[in-house]
Amino acid sequence: MTHVGYLVAGWGSAFLIIGIYTWVLIQRGNRLAKRVPVEKQRWMSARDEAERIGDA
Repeated sequence: MTHVGYLVAGWGSAFLIIGIYTWVLIQRGNRLAKRVPVEKQRWMSARDEAERIGDA
């Protein structure tokens, strides 16, 4: 392997590991967010007031 090959392998594996970690972290966050009761949700992620009350 040339020096370029080592560079590509090193950077590629770093990006792959960071990408996998990011994907796992987002999936875990989405799974945990579904467990939060509606009244405890933050205003940014909460559904419309009408949906929370049940009018919709």
